Amino acid sequence: MRLPAICLSFEVHQPYRLNTRMSGEDFHKIRMEDIPGAYLDDTRNREIFLRVARKCYIPANEIVLKGIEEAGSSGREFKVNYSLSGVFLEQAERWAPEIIDQFRMMVGTGKVELLEQTYYHSLASLFGPVSDEFREQVKLHRELIKSLFGYEPKVFENTELLYNNAVARIVWEMGYKGIIVEGVDRVLHGRSPNHLYLAAGTGLKVMTRNYRLSDDIAFRFSERTWPGYPLTADKYAAWLSSTPGDYILLFIDYETFGEHHWPESGIHEFLRHLPREVLKYENLSFNTASEVLKRFEPVGTIFVGELETISWADVEKSTDAWLSNDMQVTCFNALKRMERAVKRSGSENILRAWRTLQISDHLYYMYSKRGPSGVVHAYFGYTDQMNMYYTMMRALSHLQQLAAEVIGGAAGEAVRLLRVVPPDRAFHYHEDGRYIGLSAHSLYELLQTIPMATKDSILFHMACRHLERWVRWTIGDRELADRIREVEADTSDELIKKIASLVEERIKTLESRISV
Repeated sequence: MRLPAICLSFEVHQPYRLNTRMSGEDFHKIRMEDIPGAYLDDTRNREIFLRVARKCYIPANEIVLKGIEEAGSSGREFKVNYSLSGVFLEQAERWAPEIIDQFRMMVGTGKVELLEQTYYHSLASLFGPVSDEFREQVKLHRELIKSLFGYEPKVFENTELLYNNAVARIVWEMGYKGIIVEGVDRVLHGRSPNHLYLAAGTGLKVMTRNYRLSDDIAFRFSERTWPGYPLTADKYAAWLSSTPGDYILLFIDYETFGEHHWPESGIHEFLRHLPREVLKYENLSFNTASEVLKRFEPVGTIFVGELETISWADVEKSTDAWLSNDMQVTCFNALKRMERAVKRSGSENILRAWRTLQISDHLYYMYSKRGPSGVVHAYFGYTDQMNMYYTMMRALSHLQQLAAEVIGGAAGEAVRLLRVVPPDRAFHYHEDGRYIGLSAHSLYELLQTIPMATKDSILFHMACRHLERWVRWTIGDRELADRIREVEADTSDELIKKIASLVEERIKTLESRISV
């Protein structure tokens, strides 16, 4: 008899939210010893965490614990997987330590598997091959799980299921046996998500999420116009029993149970009855992720190029949730480029602040597209995109200034000159008295945008000495400003090429000083 494994898994993450009420002047007053806390809205973070704890974490944990006990008394097994972010666990320890005790009890039953992820639920896996940050955050998470629960995860779940071949190689090199990813149709090419696959070029086993069955609970449970409404545990168990494949990976945001769907919706009752209804079927069993990896063999290969990175976010199931507009890309690039300076500073406060700013939710809140994905982002957001962007950029600029001061000397000066500046101090390209929708927040972006600007815009700004003055007085690089002032050319194309060459040469010089 076919015995498909039900692999019930939960993402448990709660971000720190930035204090978006702070002005630029407020950031100037923040001292080294005050970060990263001074960047955060502590009151809001505590209120939200305690609300979600009351509505979701605590009651859902009680239900799962009771389900494990009841299944055991009937001779069956109810097993669950959890992926707990480091910043979630920090807040639980601080504001609701009973949640940590509940998870310890779960792990103690032997029926719960804890998955690995990045400590800060970050996008560090996208920083590229020259960065060590992804590995370091995974190590931090591993150490935290070990210290709190005496447990060593064996299966990996990257932030928001972000996945490509490069991520797979690193996860395989770190010694994990498998990874959970989204069952994206364009990657599966008609194949079922209910089988194991191998990551291209590695021995890493890939578990693909059945997003249709997962989203029936996560998104459609309270949707009265959905044909499946109302979703009851017995109906859902019947769907699982009739689903072909080796296993069914149900991966769901834990806040589904009480926060996204309020207790009044019946979501807690659904979770309470689900184990019992599933285990009525002799052909169904609950398995942990590691058990699925042991029970079944891969039936094919998963190939995802780095430019085709997938995730479980939004209808696009790509990186769009965090990197689809200029605001998000500017912040992401600033975070990525700060790594050498942050780690050279040797300051634990600066390192911790930088990693706190890496929490993927900060970029998520800057999403600006409309449509179904925009509706979801608006639900989670706590401020408008532009306010979030200004706050993030001010924090990044302030943190780079602090790092420059700590490092000191020529290297510190290089860090200061390569920093980002907030939007209100950026270089905004104009033509005929109007903004052309192009801005530079650093020398890096100046180099990137010069070829993108219109020739008339460059000629205008050079004639008025705007570029020179911005580099001199905002960035503070007098040497580069003097060189820009002296540029001469016979054509606009030659002028643009010379300016870009000067900026590129200056960036390389400054970077070399940081690397020494």
